[in-house]
Amino acid sequence: MSDKTISAHVIETGESNFAVDIAVSGHHIKGDEPLDVEGGNLGPAPYDLLTAALGECTAMTVRWYARQHAWPLDRVEVNLTHHKEGVQDIFTKEVILHGAELTEEQRTRLIAIAGKCPVHKTITSSPTIITSAG
Repeated sequence: MSDKTISAHVIETGESNFAVDIAVSGHHIKGDEPLDVEGGNLGPAPYDLLTAALGECTAMTVRWYARQHAWPLDRVEVNLTHHKEGVQDIFTKEVILHGAELTEEQRTRLIAIAGKCPVHKTITSSPTIITSAG
């Protein structure tokens, strides 16, 4: 949950019609499209990664908040879906809080915090994307 600049490099691999290697923050990920859209299914598709990023950020934000308050949260799980209805993107998040000692008030607050993660805010805002030729 940093405000630092993140740089990523994505390059086609030729392993399938859409396969790419993604390098970001010292990590390497393979991306691709599923077979039914003529990809090779060699890695997650772009919306797979976006949906996973929303879940990752949600879990980390809930964990961060619980730690700040020393609340007895044992584990966070997030189940997500993404689909389109016309031009509208619909994401659903189910946040599962494990921790028998959590109060109902703490659970309610953690669920509210789950809707405030930075990726959630980015998706629901109007980010600026600048495209240029290289």
